[in-house]
Amino acid sequence: MPVFLFDEIIFGPVKSRRLGISLGVNLLPLKYKFCNFDCIYCECGRTYKDKYINDSFHTSKQVKSKLKETLLKMKENGEALDVITFAGNGEPTMHPDFEKIIDDTIEIRNNYFPEAKIAALSNATLINNTKIYDALLKVDYNILKLDSAFNKTAKLINNPPKNYSIEKTVDMLMKFNGKLIIQTMFVKGYYNKIKVDNTTEKEILAWVELLKKINPKKVMIYTIDRDTPSEGLQKVDERKLNEIADLIKSQGFETQVSK
Repeated sequence: MPVFLFDEIIFGPVKSRRLGISLGVNLLPLKYKFCNFDCIYCECGRTYKDKYINDSFHTSKQVKSKLKETLLKMKENGEALDVITFAGNGEPTMHPDFEKIIDDTIEIRNNYFPEAKIAALSNATLINNTKIYDALLKVDYNILKLDSAFNKTAKLINNPPKNYSIEKTVDMLMKFNGKLIIQTMFVKGYYNKIKVDNTTEKEILAWVELLKKINPKKVMIYTIDRDTPSEGLQKVDERKLNEIADLIKSQGFETQVSK
């Protein structure tokens, strides 16, 4: 099925399902996805690591210049902005200068749109890196992925690195002491003739127990909204998403559902 890649460093602003009026920042290559996950639902398509080259990343100087130029123009035009969001064509924390770019962004944001928030969407695989951890602590919306409580399901849905484990990931997420948002994609269907469903009672109850350990300030749940690279996947219906949200709320967590 068709997939979507961002063809600029700065994109938008767009109306985000989760964040409001969002200006996106893509630190990654423009012609292919750069990620250490290969999620079967990813709108950016599959991950082909044989394409990776050392000079794939935009430099921190390029990012700073483009962001400053865009925010200045938006300010002059009287445009609104809710959030600057690090997302794009893969995993933003894989950029070697991620911490510096976050620092630059905070400085520029403060000069032009001091009320705007900064968000980073990450799969949480690199938060054991001190620089990545420190950078994510600085952003307003530290949004980290947890699609299942089970390694088997995560392997099927996310295709993570071989050393990935839910247990280790949760241990690292707990170190944020609640200064994070957990984001979970719910999906059903089939992948390579294997049934996919992280909305079962077993999945949800185990996932909620991990939320209790992590104690995030907010939980974002959503389902597929665009084309995916894998045939056979289905959007989870609104009734089921609301049912999951009600369970999370009953545990005292602020919850946002994006349909």
